[in-house]
Amino acid sequence: MKIYLSDQTKNFKTHLENLKLQDIIKYDKSQLKEKITFININTNKDIKQLETNFFWDYNIFPNNIMSFLTEWTDQKRQMQIGDTIVQQAFVPPFRLFSQKIIFGVRIKNIIDEENRIGFSYETLNGHVEMGESTFTIDKTKDDKIIFKIHTFSKPGNLLTKLVGPFFSVPYQTFCTKRGLENVKKQLEV
Repeated sequence: MKIYLSDQTKNFKTHLENLKLQDIIKYDKSQLKEKITFININTNKDIKQLETNFFWDYNIFPNNIMSFLTEWTDQKRQMQIGDTIVQQAFVPPFRLFSQKIIFGVRIKNIIDEENRIGFSYETLNGHVEMGESTFTIDKTKDDKIIFKIHTFSKPGNLLTKLVGPFFSVPYQTFCTKRGLENVKKQLEV
């Protein structure tokens, strides 16, 4: 985790190269807090008929919350297991008047099933959280489409452990809600 006062977008390639050298934070999944959040998508389309390019490009969170560069976009190809994402979180969620926090994640799985598509990633050393997140678009048993974020995590460092109950957890809840709403808006086009 690195904290800046200026937007780091122009330095994303350098941050990405540095983060590609970082290891995944070691964790025991049984010791992490599980959280599942989802939102219904109002559509008559099947999963395979939905426009999901934005999803595979990792355009999940609104740009006032996070900007990013994915390894696959940098290399002009599709997502692969092992790819790294440099994330720049804006705290508070304002691009201009915020601290810019840089950290990274690495793609663990890619999901391409008949009734479920998505991907998961794990946090890299220095991330504010420790664990894994999975983002999926699912067709439920009653033929509804949902977007789901499924996480196993806990604070990744002493600072986030200390401020977590008062700041990190509420902010993470806010960001997750905005991510769900952002994906819903893009899928319902």
